[in-house]
Amino acid sequence: MLIKEIPVEERPRERLLKLGSSSLSNEELLAIILKNGTKGVSAKELALEILKRIKSINNLKDINIYTFDNIKGLGLVKKIELLAILELGKRIYLENNLIKKEKYNNPKLIYEYSKSLFLGLKQECFYCLYLDTKKNLIERKLLFMGTIDKSLIHPREVFKNAYLCSASSIICLHNHPSGDVLPSKADIEITKSLIKIGNIQGIQLVDHIIISENNYFSFFENNLME
Repeated sequence: MLIKEIPVEERPRERLLKLGSSSLSNEELLAIILKNGTKGVSAKELALEILKRIKSINNLKDINIYTFDNIKGLGLVKKIELLAILELGKRIYLENNLIKKEKYNNPKLIYEYSKSLFLGLKQECFYCLYLDTKKNLIERKLLFMGTIDKSLIHPREVFKNAYLCSASSIICLHNHPSGDVLPSKADIEITKSLIKIGNIQGIQLVDHIIISENNYFSFFENNLME
């Protein structure tokens, strides 16, 4: 059924205005985002086809430009718009789940605060948390993105940003998309290098935490920060 064939008061946009966005189904919300369909295919039908393709609304976080290939009526522009809106939603979610007022002095809590950064990622990402003298977060920065196997970390970038934000100490975070959080040889080597440079620069590396969806490994907890 085309949108224009639906009674005005039952159309997604009108229902949102009257009842609020929370009253709409996933299909209706997607239809509003898609704006319009194509010849013979309504926005609601496109939305339904997208939901069938991903099986669960939660899987929207993992889509890319190729996920919806061969869906009639879903061209490149609509795909780009959908990806942009989803990315904004993800960033809002991440910001709301990173608690900046808490002290970053407990590896388990740091893991809980930060694991949402890595949701759905298929490659390694390396973040630094820059802290003040009281272990409060000053800034969180994504420094490197690598392949699923390794990430190329440059210590100069880690400490350059520490100086720029006047940080007293640093916590490094990165993910293992495989789910195995045990440190690799490269993980151990880069940690040792950052500890050594930090001691020289007077900016302590407090911890290096490897994160997966359900687990973490803390170099600090495992006495590997010397």
